[in-house]
Amino acid sequence: MTKTKLFKDFLPVSSKEWKQKIQYDLKGADYNEKLVWESPEGIRVKPFYHQDEGIYTASVKRAKGHWNIAQSIYAGDAKKANVKAKEFLAKGAESLFITIPSDAVAIAVLLDEIDVSTTKIYCNFEFLSPDYIKKVLDFVGDASDSIYLNIDIIGKLAKTGNWFQNLEDDHRKFDLIAQMGATHTVSIDVGHYQNAGANMTQQLAYGLAHANEYLHHLANSKSVRKGQTFVFQMAAGSNYFFEIGKLRALRILWQTLAREYGVNEKCHIIATPTRRNKTLYDYNTNMLRTTTETMSAILGGADTVMNMPYDAIYHKNNEFGDRIAMNQLLLLKEESYFTKVENPAEGSYYIESLTSQLAQKALALFKDIERNGGLLKQLKAGIIQKKIKESAAKEQAMFNGQKIVLVGTNKYQNEMDNMTETMQLYPFVKTNPQKTLLEPIIAKRFAETIEQNRLKDE
Repeated sequence: MTKTKLFKDFLPVSSKEWKQKIQYDLKGADYNEKLVWESPEGIRVKPFYHQDEGIYTASVKRAKGHWNIAQSIYAGDAKKANVKAKEFLAKGAESLFITIPSDAVAIAVLLDEIDVSTTKIYCNFEFLSPDYIKKVLDFVGDASDSIYLNIDIIGKLAKTGNWFQNLEDDHRKFDLIAQMGATHTVSIDVGHYQNAGANMTQQLAYGLAHANEYLHHLANSKSVRKGQTFVFQMAAGSNYFFEIGKLRALRILWQTLAREYGVNEKCHIIATPTRRNKTLYDYNTNMLRTTTETMSAILGGADTVMNMPYDAIYHKNNEFGDRIAMNQLLLLKEESYFTKVENPAEGSYYIESLTSQLAQKALALFKDIERNGGLLKQLKAGIIQKKIKESAAKEQAMFNGQKIVLVGTNKYQNEMDNMTETMQLYPFVKTNPQKTLLEPIIAKRFAETIEQNRLKDE
């Protein structure tokens, strides 16, 4: 069978020729004013991209080619959580993201009859205990490669303004855990920066600086190991192509940093939809938002994708919300051919350009952070918090001016919506004044002020 060259009869068209044609069709209108727009990251988005730009990022695919579906579980009661975990696995979940609130949770009960050799277990510890971590690793034995401990003491500091205990004690315990030999010990919660309003360049730069604090500390304590895999927890927003580029840029940036320390250049990314654009009113549109956001995560190369139920901001966990969230991912995985290609965004001139620009801008910001003392020093001085607030304020202004549209909330409102009687959870920022070492980074949704005003009028 001969191979037919489908485009042999068509002459190639250069980037210059395309632009000339566009300018002709504009009939005198300014090309830059009409067709070029600028993102919050300062990236100018053009109406077309061409192979003449010569951008190609081949090294951004996930480590093993396939992404897996994760389901979150709160393990306040180990036995009940175990029952739910097995139900989720039977319905299609391939991994579990388990929040463990205290060392009173019996790991043997929590993971009873769960095959940890084939099921990835992502831990979210709300406490810091080397003794408990040892129990976890002893329980899983040879299957420790499937356990992701997700230890993030700096993330705790950034979110709450306090360490678990204090700087010295937290780092001492961190070192003890790092020396236990687990493959996946350290995690960096980049998603919290996103949910607080950081733009994409900031998310990547702060995430890299966050990881660098751990690498520097582990190198000094001689606890860093070449086989150690760092985990990045990412949140995907609604800017579809930019979010794909963001995850791809993260892999490039991590490879650059990891190479300097001689550690594993393959990172592990777990991605979830952002909470920032989710709404109380017209809540069914949250399903559309989470669908595009999980698609961005998949196409961007996330290793694990965990969805968010459409009613998560105002309802307690419920069977219907969990089922819909799971089915969204099952449809994407089983019926959308999203497991057939390792790096589906490869070769898209637009996405390749976004990837490259985000990586370059984030690297420049990362270098500036390091020149000025690093992430911890800038957190202590309130610089990171100030920059995120400035970015969040710009986004909020765009939302208030309807340049960012959330259907059913700041545009096309359904005046018949009444939510007061439906709410089971408080969906707004909670104020709990307490003494902190530094100003915490607070996550906040766009729609909170509008929603609070509408609730008063119901």
